[in-house]
Amino acid sequence: MNFKRQVESLWLSDIHLGCKDCKAEFLLHFLNTTDAKRIFLVGDIVDFWALQRKMRWPEAHNQVLNLILTRAQQGVDVIYLPGNHDELAKPYDQLLFGSVKIKLEHTHSTLTGKKLLMLHGDKFDQQVCFGKFQAKLGDALYDLLLFLNRQFHSLRKLFGLPYWSLSSYIKGKVKGANEAINRYKHAALNEAKKQQTDGIICGHIHPPQLIEEDGLIYCNDGDWIENCTCMVETLSGDLQLLKWQDGQENCDVMSEIIFSSDIETKKQKAA
Repeated sequence: MNFKRQVESLWLSDIHLGCKDCKAEFLLHFLNTTDAKRIFLVGDIVDFWALQRKMRWPEAHNQVLNLILTRAQQGVDVIYLPGNHDELAKPYDQLLFGSVKIKLEHTHSTLTGKKLLMLHGDKFDQQVCFGKFQAKLGDALYDLLLFLNRQFHSLRKLFGLPYWSLSSYIKGKVKGANEAINRYKHAALNEAKKQQTDGIICGHIHPPQLIEEDGLIYCNDGDWIENCTCMVETLSGDLQLLKWQDGQENCDVMSEIIFSSDIETKKQKAA
């Protein structure tokens, strides 16, 4: 593919390298067709939990990691904000790993002057989960969903059909899951308000979303386990939530927040 997407900033989270459900091949295609001036890795990049259960590191996982590290060495500003599955990196807050900066939280100013708080989001767990038993039950059910998702994907491949997330579809139909997502969103927006920013970008829970609510921006950039999504800041300073489309080898814009037209209007009035 000759097409090369040019963006100001790229947000990726919940890649889960080392996990058998990681869609590393899709992400590799995306990264090879995207140039970003800066890359924010918003946690759960390497899944140490999965690696502790069973060492699994396919070549595609290695290629994704090497590509990101190479971009950092070439001058792309790469900031890594560890999550719960890669919490081994959390003690190294504010340090450099090669050319990659490690930070627990970071605030990014967009081209249009929006201040966006970034963190993985596992700090909101106590505000979302009911208790340890419910959390463990939820993990077990999620593992079952991912198993079904793998089998469904294998079946679709036999018929030459592109990837489609059965697990995301099922979760979207479960009332309790949607309630937990809303609690998480409100906890994240409260944190953005507390830190006096214009919004927040996080991961952790996988359902992707980009909205404005009560004057604040909320973005969960999704994952590369089920949804294959990310967020970008365009060269005009707008925000877009992108979804990789298997088969098309391109991205669809799931949602966007446009600021650049407001900037142009202000410039015209000033002139």
